[in-house]
Amino acid sequence: MNTHKLLIANRGEIAVRIIQACKDLTISSIAVYANEDVDSLHTQYADEAWALKGVTAQETYLNIDAILTVARQSGATMVHPGYGFLSERAEFAQAVLDAGLIWVGPSPKSITLLGDKIEARKIAQAVGAPLVKGTSEPLKNAQQAYDFAVQYGLPIAIKAAFGGGGRGLKVVHHLEEVQPLYESAVREAVSAFGRGECFVEQYLDRPRHIEAQVIADQQGQVVVVGTRDCSLQRRNQKLVEESPAPFISEHILQQIIDSATAICKKAGYVGAGTVEYLLSQNGTLSFLEVNTRLQVEHPITEQTSGVDLVAEQISIALGHGLSIERMPIPQGHAIEFRINAEDPARGFIPAFGELTKFIPPSGLGVRLDTGVMQGSVVSRHFDSLLAKLIITAPTRALAIQRAKRALSQFQITGVATVLSFHQAVLNEPDFIDEFKVHTRWIEQDFNANDDVFQRSQHTNTASMQYLKLEIDGKLHDVGLPIALLSLLGQVNQSPLLVEETAHDANAVLAPMSGVITQWKVDSESMVEKDQIIGVMEAMKMEVPIIAHQAGRLIITIACQTNLQADDVIACIEQ
Repeated sequence: MNTHKLLIANRGEIAVRIIQACKDLTISSIAVYANEDVDSLHTQYADEAWALKGVTAQETYLNIDAILTVARQSGATMVHPGYGFLSERAEFAQAVLDAGLIWVGPSPKSITLLGDKIEARKIAQAVGAPLVKGTSEPLKNAQQAYDFAVQYGLPIAIKAAFGGGGRGLKVVHHLEEVQPLYESAVREAVSAFGRGECFVEQYLDRPRHIEAQVIADQQGQVVVVGTRDCSLQRRNQKLVEESPAPFISEHILQQIIDSATAICKKAGYVGAGTVEYLLSQNGTLSFLEVNTRLQVEHPITEQTSGVDLVAEQISIALGHGLSIERMPIPQGHAIEFRINAEDPARGFIPAFGELTKFIPPSGLGVRLDTGVMQGSVVSRHFDSLLAKLIITAPTRALAIQRAKRALSQFQITGVATVLSFHQAVLNEPDFIDEFKVHTRWIEQDFNANDDVFQRSQHTNTASMQYLKLEIDGKLHDVGLPIALLSLLGQVNQSPLLVEETAHDANAVLAPMSGVITQWKVDSESMVEKDQIIGVMEAMKMEVPIIAHQAGRLIITIACQTNLQADDVIACIEQ
């Protein structure tokens, strides 16, 4: 057994994935968990599981002090951040190193340098990477974004300087949208990343999203492991990814490989990372950003390259050289489908509740990375990703056929999911044959016929209760499952699921679980059908509240109120 103990500062499927790599490397794994994750797969699979004693991300997986306390108490020697949460926070990387632990990731300096999108643009410019026009300093106000749009033309992208994952990114197609979208980008950036600085750049209309998976060791060796296409997105967040990126020329491929390698060398990068690009319809390639972490879609590169990227990360952190010297020739084709708890018929808003059925597919060419099982509860406090279905075949055409088979076998009930969307996409000529897919294809070109999911609402997500108990004369906080306490008559547990109820036709319903951050019109005002009347936020993402009919708006719920999906928040009297 390896003497190292690796703490995974994450949850869900990526925590399970890292635990699997640890078992392959005979490294002990340490899971951490929020209250609602006490029964999750990652706590069951890890060699040890330690409580973070909290409910929200801020209290748990974003709590640096709590995570480092567990690291010290558990005897951890290494920390892997996964993706999301603290994975791109330089202060966390530095705190891990200051605690005398091995950080599985790039240096704090590299995270800071490349995490600042403005500085990353400067590096890309310095090495001659393809790049559209953009501001070299953070915007001071919306007027500067307006002036840029007038000078260089629309569309433009207003982007969080310290963001990622599509949060804090707003695309402006009309000049009158600059002010509200700038304000929305700043709000999302502050909520998601704690900083509101934004910059602006030209936005390539209907672009593809192409990326290069890079790994680099501490000896200065940098290798592009493979390319991916991640163009199928909603709200700038990916849903379907492929490797290698199909239908690109040798010239574009070489541009990507050369510039990605040069950017990482210039930044002194170490570990796994992704250099992302936009590719316009006319063949214009432009550097987008560098993600200084493992990507959600890393499995498709593993499937086509034969490289275990998580094992490679750990090996690099331990000071070993890369296992490969150059980019492997891709073997076959892989497609990843993100299985999110989201309702396609309601604009892909997140869904929450209990998975009453979860039966995944199997068979040749099927890999499933998941953090849930039947009976798991999907919490509104965390990301909606349930699992990743990864399909591999010798050709893209066969991968699509295998995906159709696998998706038809996948059974999930209890919450809305995107399974129906994935099945529909696999019958779209734009995706199968002509590959006209672009980053706004779902919003602009895809015609969905999904039925609205008649969902149940999760009303009691607390799964743990902490009691003070005296043990050997010392007072301890002991966490016990609420289900157990309920059996003992110590708590009154409300029913877990409450079926959706009928509402008055005039009622305005919350489009998702979360909080109302803004009403855009005053109560008693007249509104038009399809007018945006407010904004809700959950999981650091904004969703508009849209008037379902014309009439007089009567607001009944104040801003910053915690709500469940489909709660009545206002009414529109005709």
